[in-house]
Amino acid sequence: MADRRGIAGLGGITLALAVLAPLGGCTSGAGEEVAEAVRKVDAARLVHLSASERVDPSQPVTVTAEPGSLLTDVTVVGPDGRVVAGKLADDQRSWQTTGRLKAATAYTVRIAADDGKGGRGETTAGFSTLAAQRLLTAKLGPDSSGTGLYGVGQPLTVQLSEAVKDPQARQEVERGLTVTSQPAVTGAWYWVDDKNLHFRPEEYWPAGTTVGLAFEATGSRISDGLYGGDRAALALRIGERVETVVDAAAHQLTVKRDGRVLRTIPVTTGRPGFDTRNGVKVVLGQERKVRMNGETIGIAAGTEDSYDLDVEWATRVTWSGEYVHAAPWSVGSQGIENVSHGCTGMSTENAHWFYQNTRVGDLVTVVNSLGKGMEPFGNGFGDWNVGWGDWVKHSALGQPVSTTAPATRAPATGMIAPQL
Repeated sequence: MADRRGIAGLGGITLALAVLAPLGGCTSGAGEEVAEAVRKVDAARLVHLSASERVDPSQPVTVTAEPGSLLTDVTVVGPDGRVVAGKLADDQRSWQTTGRLKAATAYTVRIAADDGKGGRGETTAGFSTLAAQRLLTAKLGPDSSGTGLYGVGQPLTVQLSEAVKDPQARQEVERGLTVTSQPAVTGAWYWVDDKNLHFRPEEYWPAGTTVGLAFEATGSRISDGLYGGDRAALALRIGERVETVVDAAAHQLTVKRDGRVLRTIPVTTGRPGFDTRNGVKVVLGQERKVRMNGETIGIAAGTEDSYDLDVEWATRVTWSGEYVHAAPWSVGSQGIENVSHGCTGMSTENAHWFYQNTRVGDLVTVVNSLGKGMEPFGNGFGDWNVGWGDWVKHSALGQPVSTTAPATRAPATGMIAPQL
């Protein structure tokens, strides 16, 4: 009778295989060649699993064969039917998981072995992983549930379910994040705060790039009691390179597509006291019509600066309410002077054209304004205003990432009312 025992391996559980003595061979009739059929053997020497011997999901599980025996197949399957990746040693004496295990999960191990003497057998074992005290999950952005098509300035974002402060734990988070692209680019992660990370290339995304982002830290130990939770992934495409430059001193806006000027438009930007922010911004969203009310940015109703209007063809570039939009009331000042409350205003026809020729992720750069610079974070995507060297320093791993080819949040509305 086969002995049943469990053997603890380094950092995981080892499943030990044994095979019984070969059975007698079969022969054909007299004068015929002797043919030995494949004999079934008992491959069952299973792991002993007790409540106190559950597997740490961050550690590998190993299957080994007894001397003289070989492993012919090992499969580890979770309750959802997903197979955990693994690798068989060149000598077929051992097998080890390379894929990630989930915490608090029961797994089935199917093992096939050869005793080296013509005998083969199969057996099934099982193990369970330790429950995590806490699971870290990730919300990935941008939302690619629509067309999934973005401009060349669109950063990738990760919002963690809880704060991660320890430098080593942050490194584990970054190791669990995979960015793929075709063509490949050099990029890096930036920890905006304890729960939010952004990824951008050193240069803008090449036009036509396909991009994938995945959180694949399932089962990984992030810190004491904190393990990676369920996998999350998204895919998006980058469109043509559309760049807009707003020259506040010249009172004009120029739109380029793939380096070719499409249109130069007379505009008005923020007047003194409401100066438009300088710097590179990224289109956050577009609204066919939006209600703009000055009270929401601290302008008292009934005062000289107050306003309450329905505005058409509005392209948002900051969360605090800076837009490029139709301003038919200021056509007489467009191209001549700055009279707005911070937005870039133009004729209705030009605003409609601009709306139709830009998308989320496109670049809008303001120059020669008397206003302060665009914030890197918190009021939209000012990521491109951070120098590359400084950007890389804010990665927990402290180094750029070279993407490889991919395998196969949409902005909230009704936030802070816009500036006019």
